[in-house]
Parts: sequence; C-alpha cells; structure tokens
Amino acid sequence: MMIEMNAVLRRRFLLRFPSLALAALLAACGEGLEPSHAGQAGSSPRPAGTAERVDTTLPGGEVFDQELNGKIQAAWADREAGYKPRTRHLNADGTPKFTNRLFLETSPYLLQHAHNPMNWHPWGDEAFETAKRLGRPVLLSVGYSTCHWCHVMEEESFDDVEIARYINENYVPIKVDREERPDVDGIYMAAVQAFTGRGGWPMTVWLTAERKPFYGGTYFPARDGDRGARRGFLTLLKLLRKEFDTAPDRVSERAGRLVDAIGKMLEPAAGDSIPDAEALHRVAGFYRGRFDSDQGGLSGAPKFPSSLPVRLMLRYHRRTDDPQALEMATRTLEKMAQGGMYDHVAGGFHRYSTDERWLVPHFEKMLYDNALLVVAYLEGRQVSGREDFARVARDILRYVERDMTSPEGAFYSATDADSLNPEGEREEGWFFTWTPAEVEQLLGKDRARVVNAYYAVTAKGNFEGRNILHTPKPAATVAKELGLPKSEVLSVVRESRELLYQERKKRPPPLRDEKILTAWNGLMISAHARAALILGVETYARRAGRAAEFVLDHLLRDGRLLRSYKSGRARHNAYLDDYAFLIAALLDLYEATGEPQWLQKAIDLDRVLEKHYEDKKNGGFFMTSDDHEQLLAREKPGYDGAEPAGNSVAVMNLLRLHELTTDDRYRQRARKAFQAFEKVFTRSPSALSEMLLALDFHLDTAKEIVIVTPRSRAEAEPMLARLRETFVPNRILSVATEGHGMAAHAKLVPLLEDKTALRGKPTAYVCERRVCELPTSDPETFAEQIRKVQRLPGAGSP
Repeated sequence: MMIEMNAVLRRRFLLRFPSLALAALLAACGEGLEPSHAGQAGSSPRPAGTAERVDTTLPGGEVFDQELNGKIQAAWADREAGYKPRTRHLNADGTPKFTNRLFLETSPYLLQHAHNPMNWHPWGDEAFETAKRLGRPVLLSVGYSTCHWCHVMEEESFDDVEIARYINENYVPIKVDREERPDVDGIYMAAVQAFTGRGGWPMTVWLTAERKPFYGGTYFPARDGDRGARRGFLTLLKLLRKEFDTAPDRVSERAGRLVDAIGKMLEPAAGDSIPDAEALHRVAGFYRGRFDSDQGGLSGAPKFPSSLPVRLMLRYHRRTDDPQALEMATRTLEKMAQGGMYDHVAGGFHRYSTDERWLVPHFEKMLYDNALLVVAYLEGRQVSGREDFARVARDILRYVERDMTSPEGAFYSATDADSLNPEGEREEGWFFTWTPAEVEQLLGKDRARVVNAYYAVTAKGNFEGRNILHTPKPAATVAKELGLPKSEVLSVVRESRELLYQERKKRPPPLRDEKILTAWNGLMISAHARAALILGVETYARRAGRAAEFVLDHLLRDGRLLRSYKSGRARHNAYLDDYAFLIAALLDLYEATGEPQWLQKAIDLDRVLEKHYEDKKNGGFFMTSDDHEQLLAREKPGYDGAEPAGNSVAVMNLLRLHELTTDDRYRQRARKAFQAFEKVFTRSPSALSEMLLALDFHLDTAKEIVIVTPRSRAEAEPMLARLRETFVPNRILSVATEGHGMAAHAKLVPLLEDKTALRGKPTAYVCERRVCELPTSDPETFAEQIRKVQRLPGAGSP
C-alpha cells in the first residue's frame, strides 16, 4: 500500500520541510520497503501442549505481577482446542517457552507475536508510563497479520532470544496492528516518510516516552551483513539507545521538529475555492503520460490495481468521448485478469504484482482490494459490454462467499502470502502454484495437456521452479496450437477449474485473518449491492443485507460504530473510513433493494459523522472523533491509495444524500470538503483520484431516477435491465411500490411525492434538479432518457 504513496507524499513533505531530509542516515543502516521474494519466515506448527500453565518469564524482561500473570494463565486455560503457538521456541510437550501480554489480545496480528521472547505491550498508556518510569525509549513495531516481511522480521529479530533480551532490557516494545489502529499507523508512517522518503510494513519507529518519534524505518535485517545491510537491527538498537542516553537534547530537538511537521502534513491547509473541471483534465493527462500501453496500468513495477484509477478513466471517457481513456481502463482490467495476480483457480486478486506484467504477485489477498475490483469490473462491463469483465466480478464474489465469509455472513479481512510447503516450511506462494506433473496427476494426460497450455504451465516454471497460473494467450490461439476446437478448450478449462480448487484445498492453506473490520465490510457490502443491481442477481443483495445486519448488530453501540470484531468482542472507536464506507454501502443497498431502512440508517450514521468527525471550520473530516484518544496529530486523510481516503467517500455520500433527500445542507457540506482539499487538487490531483469521482458527480447534472411499480419491485425489471446496460455513474435510484409504505418512503425521498404507476404500469421518472422528463412505461424511452450525457467543460476533440 505504501509503495503507491511514496512519490506523492515525498514531494509534499520535501516541499514543506526540506530540512528534515534524513534519508541518507537510514539508507546507511540498510532499511528497506517490503521486498517481494527475498526469503521465508515462520516455522512449522507442532501439536499443542496440554500443560495447564504457561511460562511468562521473558529474557531480560520484567516479572509480571500476580494480576497480569493470572489473566494470561486464565486465557491459556481457555484457549481453543488444538491451539498451536506460532513460535519456534517450544517445550518438549509443545507448549510455548515464552508468553507475553499480547496473548490477551484479539487481533490476529498481535496474537502472532504472543509467544515471542519479547516483552511486547499493546498500544496504551501503560507502556508509555513504564518507559517514563524506567527512563527508556519506546520501540514501536507496526504491521498486519498477512504481511510477508512482517513475518520475516519476526522470525529474524523478534523471535531471536539475543535481540529480544537486548530490547527487553533497554526499551519498552509496543506492537500495533495497523488494520485496527490506522490512526497510530498514519501518524508514525508520516514520520517514517519524513526520515526516508518512503514507507512500508513492518514499520519500526523509535519514540520518546512522550510518544514523539526520533527515528524510524521499515524492515531491518537482524544483524550486520544480513541481506547486504551494513548495519543490522541489533546494531541500530544499540546505537540509538546510546544516542538517547548521551544526546537527549539532540533527540528531543529532532522529535520536536518532526512532530510539528507531521501535524502540518496530516492536515492540509484549506483553500478558498472549489476545484473545477481542469482538475479532471489534468489528472487524465497525468495518467495518459504514464500509461503502459502494452500491459495496462502505469509503466514499471510494482503494479498495484489502484495505480491507475480505472473508474475515473471510465467517467472521463463518458463525458469527453476520449477513446484513450477507455482504452486505458479496459486494457488494465483485461491484463490484470490475465496475469498471475488474479487467482485463476479460486477467483479474487492478490495484493499487487511485483513485475510489470501482472504475473508474479505478492500473494496475500485483501478484502478491500477485491471489493474495489468488483466495482471496477462491473463498471467496465457496463461501458464496454464485455462479458469477461462480468465473469471476473462474479468470480471475485464467489471467492468471497466460499473463502472469506463468516458463518454469520460478515466478511473476513485477508489471507496470508505464506503457506506451508510439503517440508513443513513457510514459503510464499507455494499454496497457489503448480507443476505440470501435479496437474497431470490430478486431471489425466489429455485434460492436463489442455490446462497446462491454457495456463502456460511449463517444466521450467515462472516462480521458483513452480508455475503461477496465467493466461498470456487467448483461448482461440491455444486451441489452434493444440489442434482443438476453441469450445473444447474452454470446456476442459471450466471442468478442470473446480478440480484444481478442491485439490488445492488439501494443501495447508495460508493463514486467514478472521477479524471483521467495519470499513472493509462496508466496501464488500457495496460490491455485493452493486453487483445485485448491475448483474440482476438478487442473491448478492441478500448477502449484502446479511453482512450489513451483522455490522449494525455487533459493531454499533449506543449509536456509535466500533472498528473491529473478533472472538465475540467488538473493539476500538471507529474511524472516518468505518463511517464513510458503511454509509456508502447502505446507500448502495438502498438502491439495490428499494428498502428505506438502509437509507435511514445511512442518514443516522452521517449525523454521527457530522457531529464528531467533521471539521466545521475548514471542511472535510478528521480520521478520529472529537472524543478519541489524543495523539500527536489529528489526521485529515487526503490521499487515495489502495483504499480510498475516507474524505473521498464521505464527499460522494453527501452528494448522493443531497440528491436523495433534497436537503441542501448535504451539498453545502460537500462543497466545503472540496474546498478543504483545493490545494491538494491544485498541486497533485492524482493524489485524490477517488475524490475526483465525487468532483465529476458534482460538476455533472446528476440524474434522479425514480421507478414506481403498482405491486412489487420485480415489475421494475424491464427498466432496471436498461439501467444495467447503461453507464450512468452520476445518479441516484429509488424504486418504490405503491401502497402502505409509500408515504413513509416519500418522507425520506421527497422525489417520490406525487409519483405514481401510470395506468397501472411500472413508470419511470428521469429528473435533473427535480425537473423531470415525461414519465414513461416504455423501457426504450427510459433508456434514451438515461443515456443523455452532459459534456465535461473544457473537453476538446479527443
């Protein structure tokens, strides 16, 4: 994720604070951003022991008091059946030699470190009070459960007794799950960006007891010379502890300057006007100049799905008729789905591609990536009519249904890049790769010949002697080379895919992070709801509704959202993303189902957002609420990366709510938010590519589409079928049925007032600024009305 941020944030920071350019110092220490395939981490699981107690003695660490030790022992007694400690430090009976405070946490990432010999603390006042009492610096380590290089650093350093002992004796170490605490991650990532001009995970930051950073980086090899590093982590720990003790004024001065810089960096100065169409033209030119015309996406490597904002290019094409914008979007969608970044067996996309051909992925899978890609492929299908794009969207949702859905219907967060190979060692990507012999043993010689040719499986392989499945050639070309009909090739591939999936399930799977995050569930609820509307599949709407009900039942307390749910416990104050993404999901659910309850819940949550998160003075929204823990800075997110910024989605929500409710306060708040980010738009509009979707909505005349049916929503199907075939991104949709609930529905959506099903037939009203065209019951007339496009100001000849 942070790879995408680097150029923008680095430019932004160096323009503001050139005096803080400390990259040379970190470079000398061998710091680096998540590499792709430099090694493996972890150890093979062993049978869990049956001891009733665990040892909480840590090398060089404090002796836990009776209360803390009692909590850990109680948690050990209450552990799940078959629990396997994730550590190489095991007793003969399989119990862990070491257990620390993190064993009391619910975060899968923190629990991965619960049996390190490290005296880890979770983020909180206790750790910083201890650091102040002992006169020590704090070592902050931030990562997430499916991060490959987080696992590597754990294996090399945090599970190393010598290094752990030194840290325990000289630091107060804190471990943070960035997915549960994006506020902490954002602040200290800004510090790392300041030091190095780049960032990534694992993130390693040295802090004072006042929580101020004075040094930082990402992954550090354990010792001098490891992985080519001149200085390893252990040496760096000693040097920085010495500096902390002998040069406190220098440490304090550096930390103070950095804190001041971070505060200014994380809250952009407001502008005095609203961006216009020029921002859209400029960003289109930016992406046009960097487009990889052969492979799609932006030129070079690594390649992220979000590096070229496909949905923005589709909108730009719609309002300018620019053929290159359409080519950029469709070529990127096509090449991503052909490459190895796409899981051709189970569906779904991996994290990113390490090469320029989308071939070799970083193998973790994230819920948010797949949610966002569903929507991109659905919109690509609407614009191009390509059925293969719809198939990819359906495959992603099938993957989520089978592999990423909890029994209660909510969605899990991610799966790991690493898995166990036949030797019981952790190896990145082994679970997903194949050899020709494995395919032939499963399918037989004749079918394997077809499948291996289609997925380019060779004896040499394309990844460490094995094969990442990909489809570099069209099925017609493969068929010609094999001397077979194309239909036969496709039939064999379809039949074999499920066999490959079931065979692969027999392998030890990658770890699955089963925490349920409100924000990411919001994104996946939106994906399902939009798929229900665009593909006409009601099942997707039911799954979206079930997940929404789970979030509202389990992660809403006294009208306020919580961030994370795991092991029956909801924790952590919600962030801007949680509100913004869930509100968007509820609006999508309303449009997909016509059920007013979803719109009402969206309105209710926006009231909370307005009260506790909105910057009333300058516009936009802070990441944290006004009653959140006070940190070094209160970030106002203004960068669209692998995940959209909460502000970008929140602005779009306001525009949609304005159109649905006709309440002009929503529009005014949206305009003020645009103004808050005017300088970012002026300096680097590509940094807010998702907010540009909202700007396009604002600069367009949104279509207000109302369909009234006499008896049931099913009667709207002929109209909805035309809407599915037409790309109308800047619109709202309300489908209502005459009868008992119509009056209450119209109170939420005033556009419904006085709208009826004329002559007892489903009737469509297509309006702009509350002025409607002639109502129609003819699907073709309706299609003509919604196809009308307002040209983007300043658009010349393509």
